[in-house]
Amino acid sequence: MLNLKGKVALVMGCGAVGEGWGNGRATAVLFARQGAQVYGTDLRLAAAQATRAIIASEGGEAEVAACDVTQSDQVERAVADCIARFGRIDVLVNNVGLSQPGGPVDMDEAVWDAQMDVNLKSAFLTCKHVIPGMRARGSGAVVNVSSVAGLRYVGKPQVAYAAAKAGLMHFTRTSAVIHAADGIRMNCVVPGLMHTPLLEGLAAKYAKGDTEGFIAHRNNQVPMRHMGDGWDTAHAALFLAADESRYVTGTEIVVDGGLVAATR
Repeated sequence: MLNLKGKVALVMGCGAVGEGWGNGRATAVLFARQGAQVYGTDLRLAAAQATRAIIASEGGEAEVAACDVTQSDQVERAVADCIARFGRIDVLVNNVGLSQPGGPVDMDEAVWDAQMDVNLKSAFLTCKHVIPGMRARGSGAVVNVSSVAGLRYVGKPQVAYAAAKAGLMHFTRTSAVIHAADGIRMNCVVPGLMHTPLLEGLAAKYAKGDTEGFIAHRNNQVPMRHMGDGWDTAHAALFLAADESRYVTGTEIVVDGGLVAATR
């Protein structure tokens, strides 16, 4: 089940901070384990290369490149290189995201614009350059990684991030309807509070650097009493990428330990 053998997966944001398992690294490695040829990009080439090294050490096949997904020319170049190396793109995973603190009054306009670019425009650009090839072949799967911040307030003042992630979900639903007859499925994974290598950076932004207290607080917010991790996101992405989800499009899988369902 969930076999990706013979498929080519383009994973945007395949790296991680340090040696940890972020959503993108776990997804790229899991897809390779399931037989996919993986082409990964990251803003930091070294992070992407570390992911490729893991895949290669397990006997998988991967190529990587540096890419700023907010820049159309760089996205177009990465898509073209992936096709040149592997012949096509069967699965696109948009995993890039970044949260900055602030509300509508105190957030600088430039921060708002940058948040919209990295969290929403990036998916528009990748879809713009990838979908034509999928449409020509009559098949494809797009998995966009959103956030529960796009569904409800989760305790952090991150108005731009929340708005962009909500927009990403509706971008996905709308695009899924537009391209359903083309044989292209488009869905979102919606992670909740996750314990990934980004957590220390979030603690610096939102908890004055108190990482231990930040972890305890986040664990306590979740009905299951613990955060998820990159592998939880990756396994949901795998289902949406695989043929077993062939009749699933225009929807979301929420991976949050019950957070959104809770009222507290």
